[in-house]
Amino acid sequence: MDLMWLLAETQSNPIHVCGLMLFEKPGGRPELVREIVAAYRAARPTPPFDSVPDLGSTHAPRWRKAPDYDPRYHVQHIALPGGARYEDLLHLVGDLHETMLDRGRPLFRVWVIDHVPGRRFAVFLKMHHAIIDGVSAARRVDASLRKTRHKGVPTPLFAVDLPVRRPHPPKALVKRLLGLSTTATSQYLAVLGSLRKGLWNLVGGATEGSVPFAAHRGPMNAPVMNARSVATLSLPMDSMRQVGRHYGATLNDVAMAVIDAGVHRYLADMGQPFAHRLVAMCPVSMREDGDASAGTKVSAVFARLGRPELGVSERLVQVSESMNKAKEEVRAMSKDTALGYAAGLMGIAGLTAVTHVDRVTPPSANLVISNVPGWERQLYLNGAPLVGAYPISAIAVGVGLNVTVISSNGNMDFGFVGNGASLRDLPALAGHVQRAWRALLRSTPSA
Repeated sequence: MDLMWLLAETQSNPIHVCGLMLFEKPGGRPELVREIVAAYRAARPTPPFDSVPDLGSTHAPRWRKAPDYDPRYHVQHIALPGGARYEDLLHLVGDLHETMLDRGRPLFRVWVIDHVPGRRFAVFLKMHHAIIDGVSAARRVDASLRKTRHKGVPTPLFAVDLPVRRPHPPKALVKRLLGLSTTATSQYLAVLGSLRKGLWNLVGGATEGSVPFAAHRGPMNAPVMNARSVATLSLPMDSMRQVGRHYGATLNDVAMAVIDAGVHRYLADMGQPFAHRLVAMCPVSMREDGDASAGTKVSAVFARLGRPELGVSERLVQVSESMNKAKEEVRAMSKDTALGYAAGLMGIAGLTAVTHVDRVTPPSANLVISNVPGWERQLYLNGAPLVGAYPISAIAVGVGLNVTVISSNGNMDFGFVGNGASLRDLPALAGHVQRAWRALLRSTPSA
């Protein structure tokens, strides 16, 4: 899977994951931000943040330790100009997001951004998807911040020393393909069946459950250009849980329903109303508890969201039903099979993009919606409280909109990133999602 991320990457569609963390400055600490920058530059990266990919033809692809490390390149200290607004921070983050990471250097960068409005500063992290996924990133963030207001800079995310489980030696290719038991064989047949469903949709078929390549084309599926639009939003987690319980839905279902409603309203405002049900690709973590190892360990489900004409409460019911059906298929797979399924789908999507077949066939999905477990306690950096943590993730091949949600100290923090060529104003989308949430809250009895 990590190799697929590297092979599928292009200048216009880089595959890295990012995070924007906002901190509130305590009074009387004018050197606080400089102290953080100095400590971050003094830290030395630990695996996999000390390595570069070696895809040479003389040996199998591998990671090797970078021959050099420049802390001033990897840890940047910048500031917004006087009079800047929060929207200016979002434009800056979009600009920083859009460029590829240099594969000749360790695949991460950090920007510490001062003079954010509201007596705040920000830390923007950019890491290649081949070395980290959402769950492992959240665990590293948690390990790199403190639980108290005490001064001092903890070890940064790229240098924390978390326990890493050694992977099992890979099976021989023939054994992987043929399987060693009836169970193994059935798992590979499950993968082939799921991929067959995707190919069936490419030629106009229709199936139920988790179905890739069943989406109708929209502005989210326009060719991805080298531009990014970014937005953020925070909603109260307890209220979202309460609404979900009323409808027999999960917290994730509530987030998906308000995103679904917001996207439809946003597209209508753009003058491009979408007359079909959106299809969301939803990553599913395959990590076990305590697994903070490098790389990506995710599979995916594809869920049809609500009908365009529905109100947000009826939409929530449809989203919940669709997600339950989609997740049943992944639960029926082993961990290795689910990972192989995701890599296979990514290979199909990449092939259709390279050959331009994707311009005439249904896209794999309209958007990516990801939910990352975070933390429910207050965290601090050098005495400054964390007041917002927004995942600004990668754009998938042929899918120009990603919304990633993380739980953070009583809130659900939403990070939006989109293809800036076709989705230019994602703060407007975040506003529509917020209004959809308010409408859902009003329509829920005793919420």
